[in-house]
Amino acid sequence: MTDAPGTARPNGEAPARHTPGTPCWVSLMVHGPDAAQEFYGALFGWEFRPGPRRLGCCVRALLDGREVAGIGVLPPDRHRPAAWTPYFPADDVDSAAAAVRSCGGTIGVGPLDSADAGRLAIGSDPCGAVFGILQASAPPATAATGTPGTPVWNELTTYEAAGTAKFYRSVLGYEEGPPVAAGPGRVTLHLDGRPVAGVRGVGNALPRDRGPHWTTYFAVTDADEAAERVHDLGGRVLEPARDGDRGCVATVADPEGARFALVGARRDVWA
Repeated sequence: MTDAPGTARPNGEAPARHTPGTPCWVSLMVHGPDAAQEFYGALFGWEFRPGPRRLGCCVRALLDGREVAGIGVLPPDRHRPAAWTPYFPADDVDSAAAAVRSCGGTIGVGPLDSADAGRLAIGSDPCGAVFGILQASAPPATAATGTPGTPVWNELTTYEAAGTAKFYRSVLGYEEGPPVAAGPGRVTLHLDGRPVAGVRGVGNALPRDRGPHWTTYFAVTDADEAAERVHDLGGRVLEPARDGDRGCVATVADPEGARFALVGARRDVWA
């Protein structure tokens, strides 16, 4: 969990600049953007404004006037599932995209310039997990990380952790550190000694209908209550809230099936 670009700093300091490789943005691609806005607005208190449309981006989600995420529209002729995608910053997106290809990944979109978002590319790692690379023209004024309704962590679920982590280290300059959540098949990616993302290898337990994928964690006040709210709003609770190293975490899906996680304080903190 790291500072978001543009996050206000103590004592009036300038906003923090993202270290290249630290997840800096998330976007959701759906078939029904109006329904998605209604769902996430009710769940997280987001408001929305029009966003750049170069990649089909429909709206930017705002929390207290600051940007949180993007929501775009999937092409109607493609039967792709709705999904959240994390973006990683790079000083040179063209060089990063070339590194993706040379390390066995693919680039499906870009690199290209996208209105006020900067220059970006969307690709996948050698196992097929989709992610974005962003060379921002200027850091957006994002909501402070850790505020309920903001993304606070991203974790990759894939077949095998060590080899996949090597790909991201080569492409984005990560260092391998001790796992935040201890256990076999887990690698935590670090930059400058700080954990920035997780990789979890589950082998044949990976769902066939999903394949390798990134999961974005959003902060909430109470994971149990937020998961119940997801259900009431037409979503699904895939894994009920449980205490873990990151806090009390529930895995859920929105009405279109896009998966994400809710993370709140551990229950033993409340006792």
